[in-house]
Amino acid sequence: MISIAFWMGIYIFAFPLHVGISYVQWHAHEMIYGFGVAVIAGFLLTAVKNWTGIPTLHGFGLLALFTLWALARILFLLGTPFIFIAAIFDLSFILFLTGAVVYPIVKAKQLKKQFGILGNLIFLMVGNIFFYLGVVGFVEQGMYWSVYGGLYLVIGLIIIMGRRVIPFFIEAGVGYPVKSFNSKWLDAAIPLLYLAFFIVEVFVGNRYASALLSAGLFIMTSVRLIGWHTIGIWKKPLLWSLFVAFLFINLGFLLIALSIFIDLPRIRVIHAFSFGGIGVITLSMMARVTLGHTGRNIQSPPKATTWAFVVLIMGAVVRVILPLIAADHYLVWIAVSQVLWISAFLIFVVLYSPMLIKPRIDGQFG
Repeated sequence: MISIAFWMGIYIFAFPLHVGISYVQWHAHEMIYGFGVAVIAGFLLTAVKNWTGIPTLHGFGLLALFTLWALARILFLLGTPFIFIAAIFDLSFILFLTGAVVYPIVKAKQLKKQFGILGNLIFLMVGNIFFYLGVVGFVEQGMYWSVYGGLYLVIGLIIIMGRRVIPFFIEAGVGYPVKSFNSKWLDAAIPLLYLAFFIVEVFVGNRYASALLSAGLFIMTSVRLIGWHTIGIWKKPLLWSLFVAFLFINLGFLLIALSIFIDLPRIRVIHAFSFGGIGVITLSMMARVTLGHTGRNIQSPPKATTWAFVVLIMGAVVRVILPLIAADHYLVWIAVSQVLWISAFLIFVVLYSPMLIKPRIDGQFG
């Protein structure tokens, strides 16, 4: 909310912010390595405890991790004189997080099983290093590789984790017997094709190859989503919100595939992945995890939760779809989408922060 409010001030109202790099680079970095990686940290520290049965960071350890993250965000805002100190805290945060995730996985002898997740986290740290190397001019393409690589690493992690949890959530949550269709062939092909797409999109830059690979991903992920769909999800906001987030990721693949036929600036395509995909799935998972890990019934979220999802999805439509239809009002669409993003997360804060600052209602820990 705060980061997007700053971005609105900069982009819409020309608020001066002397961060030492371009405003767009600051916004992209902070939404990926500030917002996105913080979400991943929260998810992994929760999930790894469930996977391994071994407690992850809590208490002062978790406070220390948060402090590293927060100091990096604040120092980044103070501009050029502090950007390298910010880099130290920022990279220390990801390094500390990686160690906190690796320890229980190794102790539970799940390293082979969770290797893909850990690899993604390590690559995010490498991507962040490239950003700061780009800032000093040591690696010419460093900031580009970092921003686009970071974005697609986060999307890749969502695709991997979505395959693990969404079919299970649907089968357990719709209230009637259903079996999601999951193909072993798709499970093998989608990660491989996505890896090729990642390399071409970030490092090669061949728009025709990107479009071809993206078309393949659109087809395969569409088949997967059709196999996951059952009518009952539309009665459960914590299910349909996840499904809609994946539809936006799929839309991103479709738009890249179509970009060789129609003029689609990459920045507009990117927000299908980031605003619609990462944003919506983040809000949905935070609501689910908050309910589950405070001892509440995930089948009965607060009614206003639906409004938070609707408002955020409206923001994604305004940010991604409307500029394709009426590009002349581009600045208006950005401003409206920013207001809707802030509003959606504000609803979440109002609804869920009372749950998060109190002990679990069932008296258990964690």
